[in-house]
Amino acid sequence: MDGILTGTSLDAMAKAWLQEFEAALTARSTARLAALFAGECHWRDILAFDWDLHTTSGAEAIAARMLPSLDRLAPHGFALAAGRTPPRRVTRAGTEAIEAIFGFETSIGPCIGVLRLVTEAGEPRAWTLMTSLDEIRGHEDPANGKRWQEVDWKRNFGGENWLDRRNRARAYADRDPAVLVVGAAQAGLSAAARLTLLGIDTLVIDREERIGDSWRQRYHALTLHNETRVNHLPYMPFPRSWPVFIPKDMLANWFEIYAEAMELNVWTRTELTSGSWDEAAQCWDVVLKRGDGTERRMRPRHIVFANGVSTTPVMPDLPGLKDFRGTVRHSGRYGSGLDWRGKRALVLGTGTSGHDVAQDLCVSGAAEVTIIQRSPSLVVSLKEAQAPYALYDEEIPFEDLDLLATSFPFPVYRRAHQLMTAKNRIADKALLDGLQSRGFRLNFGEDESGWQMMYQRRGGGYYFDAGCSQMIVDSRVGLIQFDDIERFGPEGAIMRDGSVKPADLIVLATGYEGQAASARRILGDAVGERIGRVWGFDEEGELHGMWRPTGQTGLWFLAGGLAQCRIFSKVLALQIKARELGLVG
Repeated sequence: MDGILTGTSLDAMAKAWLQEFEAALTARSTARLAALFAGECHWRDILAFDWDLHTTSGAEAIAARMLPSLDRLAPHGFALAAGRTPPRRVTRAGTEAIEAIFGFETSIGPCIGVLRLVTEAGEPRAWTLMTSLDEIRGHEDPANGKRWQEVDWKRNFGGENWLDRRNRARAYADRDPAVLVVGAAQAGLSAAARLTLLGIDTLVIDREERIGDSWRQRYHALTLHNETRVNHLPYMPFPRSWPVFIPKDMLANWFEIYAEAMELNVWTRTELTSGSWDEAAQCWDVVLKRGDGTERRMRPRHIVFANGVSTTPVMPDLPGLKDFRGTVRHSGRYGSGLDWRGKRALVLGTGTSGHDVAQDLCVSGAAEVTIIQRSPSLVVSLKEAQAPYALYDEEIPFEDLDLLATSFPFPVYRRAHQLMTAKNRIADKALLDGLQSRGFRLNFGEDESGWQMMYQRRGGGYYFDAGCSQMIVDSRVGLIQFDDIERFGPEGAIMRDGSVKPADLIVLATGYEGQAASARRILGDAVGERIGRVWGFDEEGELHGMWRPTGQTGLWFLAGGLAQCRIFSKVLALQIKARELGLVG
């Protein structure tokens, strides 16, 4: 971008573009709209112009998608957002741009957006545009600071106190919830917090004994592999004293604290066993099995599956495995390496869980640990793996960082991750070369776009090296290829050359059943067919069926890491609120 631009001139440039953009919308002019966009341009809309998430590329296509909604929405008042980070020069995905946060209004409510301008033919033109519904007018989030304006100053002496009201609310003795959330970890609690503050009666259920047990019961050494600074839940950030990487039990305990502090209605030891959609009544008919053996029938209008991208462990029926005389466990429930001191272990799978389990066994004194690779895996050092979160190092308000994180249309998002992956490979060259010298097969994701997009495509297949890779390089952890195994037998793995790799323990780090399969199993094949695909990118680069409408009315999915759940639980809650208000047919 030519010349030196001051803060004032950056503001002026962004304001001028927004004014002309609003004028083009008012005039319903395809030509005027298209002229405002660069040769390469992309628009991501999150509920502002349509009750869904869409990414559109190309000036003509953007104009064609925007114009039909204008009479209904009457967007107006486009201006730099007051109190937000002012326009500034940035480099995103290798492109220099002026980045500005702006606001506007529609007939639904206030919206927020991110604009990135580049210079073409001497004129500022939009390279990327993101628009997002912020609130539904008249149903604003009380966490934005309005609660004291409507406080009831009376003391209810002789009547119900706060605890009485809470106990009554979570008992559901005289009512059914509007929303049933399945799963009380980061996704379920985030969704419940957002919905509850929007005034939607929400019950969260979890089959475990305590909130957080889905993390607490996983393998003993588990610690998060992404940094605490990006992992906060909605409304309640982690204490600043917390470690850089959160141990699983610390996180699990926080979930209990969070549910209590946010006044969420949670039933543990409760499982959704069946459900069917009542088309006439426009609600679900579900059966919940409680821990005491009783059942409760409910008729919520919405079900949110928040039981994770990884739900039920996959235990593959491998040739000969049933003949193995030792112990077979899934990585999620394998326990502690200390239980296997002096024993021999085979770990099947080279994703994060497989590597972590192998390292835990090795340092805990197992006699021999061998990891079995089924397919090429992406490996990145723990330090370099934080590259996608570099945005959160910028010294601007956290809510602006979350906004910017959602603002990248898919083509730009992919390009950014390709650049990160290329840099990571250079930084990690010695480690990667060492792995390949041992016969470890590497990949770097589809389009060499790295681990985060691999997670969003398939839910795994990568490892952030916390030490196990060097153990493989140094032969402290053995390595064999799954294709070299003929079958399993009583003593361990029978290799194609006739030799036997003996083991006392086989750990299956073989992944988990996805949410769509879980919903089908509980709600039936007919619902499963209507749902369609869940997770993985669609043709526009948005995730299939995730925090957006599915093929089944009243059925929603929320999953992902803590940051994804924090950000997109709001998107989910706004859509459910809109349906409760009759704004969406």
